[in-house]
Amino acid sequence: MHRNDRAIARFAMLGHATFHWYELTIPLFVVVWLDAFDVSPAVLGTVVAVGYALVGVGALPSGALADAYGSRRLVLLSMAGMSGGFVLVGLAPTVPVLGLALVVWGAAASLYHPAGLSLITRGSERQGTVLAYHGVAGNVGTAIGPLVAALLLTVFDWRLVAGLFVLPTVVGILVAARLDFDERAAVDPGSESVRPDAGDRLSRVVARTRLLFVGGFLVVFAIAILAGTYYRGLFTFLPDVLAGLPVFEPVEVAGETFEPSQYVYAGLLLIGAAGQFVGGTVSDRRSPERAIVVAFAALLAVTALFPFVTSAGLVATIAVCAALGFVVFAEVPIHQALIGEYVPAEIQGLSFGYTYLGVFGIGAAGASIAGIALTYGGPTLLFAALATLPATALVLAGVLLTRS
Repeated sequence: MHRNDRAIARFAMLGHATFHWYELTIPLFVVVWLDAFDVSPAVLGTVVAVGYALVGVGALPSGALADAYGSRRLVLLSMAGMSGGFVLVGLAPTVPVLGLALVVWGAAASLYHPAGLSLITRGSERQGTVLAYHGVAGNVGTAIGPLVAALLLTVFDWRLVAGLFVLPTVVGILVAARLDFDERAAVDPGSESVRPDAGDRLSRVVARTRLLFVGGFLVVFAIAILAGTYYRGLFTFLPDVLAGLPVFEPVEVAGETFEPSQYVYAGLLLIGAAGQFVGGTVSDRRSPERAIVVAFAALLAVTALFPFVTSAGLVATIAVCAALGFVVFAEVPIHQALIGEYVPAEIQGLSFGYTYLGVFGIGAAGASIAGIALTYGGPTLLFAALATLPATALVLAGVLLTRS
């Protein structure tokens, strides 16, 4: 990578790690909040769900803003807003105020993906490689954030922990603000055919949306919804599924009880970083259409085999968990590279807005689907239901490959 690509990669990695540093840490706080606020899981779950929902709902206006104003200021604003939301979390005296704090966090978090990803596709020459590093940073944040939170919550009050979680973000903002790069280095000036110079912003978004949902992007968007539904359905209940496996029974050491399943889960997320890197580099060297077909075929195979392999002992269970973590995240940078292929540069921010509306917004239905499957059929039905998602996505990816 040349200098501009390296600067963009570092900038986007800081933003992506920040997003995931907070995203999967919130569920650990939920356990504490149930006691601290003496509230039912139903009420608290609804409050937390509103904050998470804004990540998807806010992605669409974020994409439009990224097209209009550029990505750099939006990413910095997102990082600052997420840290500010967590400051409010630590100060919240009541559940309604806590809900407001999570709304602030969710609104700020929604700015990141459309802005950060459109920055990569418009500014970097080696998009796949930069997306790979971007994905690795996200997985590191995903794995490290909950682990750090779990350790700190055993020693400190949750309010102090929420405040401490702001400090790495402040450092990240200071580092990111010093990075210099050209946001549109990879854009061919002659290809920028959509430059509306009249009318209000809403009409511009409508006009660009009509342009966007023509041709290949419609298929790419459908794949995003399927991938997001799989992601939320899998990771909402995977910790519980792992904890219920006989090979991961709790272990007592020096009077303390440890849950092996939690460490396997964290390891699975870290292995996902390798999947992100491989997926991104492969999409640079092969067509993203061919790469995503292979990725979904592998994901379908691992998903279908998972409940059977986990009954074959400890080594087999760890192996299939590692494979699952690798293939789930390998698809992500390939799918992101597809958007760069099928969407004009000047509306890629909006395209990522729609994409993450599908991934985090519509995809949130995966949690409900997974919960119903677990309730009525256990892990076997859960993974059978999940397998239908990459199977359908594989068919759509085949359509893209055929057309290409």
